[in-house]
Parts: sequence; C-alpha cells; structure tokens
Amino acid sequence: MRKEYIFPLILILLDVCAAIAYGSGGDWKKAIYWLAAAVLNAAVTF
Repeated sequence: MRKEYIFPLILILLDVCAAIAYGSGGDWKKAIYWLAAAVLNAAVTF
C-alpha cells in the first residue's frame, strides 16, 4: 500500500463508522449522508 492512501482510508473508515452509528440510532438521513461521503472519498482517492 502506498503512503498516500493511509489518510484517505482512515477517513473513509471514519465515514462508514459514522454511518453505522447514525443508522443504529435510527437517523437514516445522516447515515445515508455519511455513506455517500465515504463513497465520494473512495471515488476521488481511487
């Protein structure tokens, strides 16, 4: 793995964790927002 991908991967992981936290709390709008942020970060990074 290249060093340039470490920070974006951590950020994507945090986005997914936030989506899980909001989803388990029942706030689906914020869960979808954070999942979309993770997908966007992955698309831009890779």
